[in-house]
Amino acid sequence: MTDFEEISLKAMALPVESRAELAEILIQSLDEDENEDHKSAWLEEIHRRDQEIRVGASITKTADQVLREARETLRCLK
Repeated sequence: MTDFEEISLKAMALPVESRAELAEILIQSLDEDENEDHKSAWLEEIHRRDQEIRVGASITKTADQVLREARETLRCLK
């Protein structure tokens, strides 16, 4: 039996509350690893977009304009 299989069997034998707590701990550990990668990627993307706006390579819209266009698009889908 592999370590994974042994741990899985022991975890499944725990009471429901303990399994839920263990699941939450495991999920949070995954999120922490991914958060650093995502944070770095988002910071790069933010910097790239900021530079595009500063040099005039991107066209920006106000929030009101974006919402108005979205509402118009949704009306067309009905």
